[in-house]
Amino acid sequence: MTVPKQVTAIKDWHAHVYYTAEMRPSAERLREQLAAQFPTALLGRWHDRSVGPHTRAMFQVLFPVDLYPIIVPFIALNRDGLAVLVHPNTGRERDDHALHAMWMGEVLPVDLSVLKEEGE
Repeated sequence: MTVPKQVTAIKDWHAHVYYTAEMRPSAERLREQLAAQFPTALLGRWHDRSVGPHTRAMFQVLFPVDLYPIIVPFIALNRDGLAVLVHPNTGRERDDHALHAMWMGEVLPVDLSVLKEEGE
């Protein structure tokens, strides 16, 4: 029998909002809405090219566990066709981006080879 993972392992959450050049205005609107509605969420820099494991331009939203029940539905309803990856941060980056990830919209490839696990 496998021992279940505990939700207390989740330190916080990331949402990666992906966009193309044509969809950048939609990403800008969503980012402005997130900043206004969720001032405790940390909005990462714009990455207008692939960075790390992400294969499309994106910005990141870092938010605490207690915001999950309201910020994720907000993103779902206001993403305007943008692809969004939501994942927990447990300290196991590869698992967090692959096994524990949830997608809204288009599922994009993620380059897991650049992500390390604890102990590697």
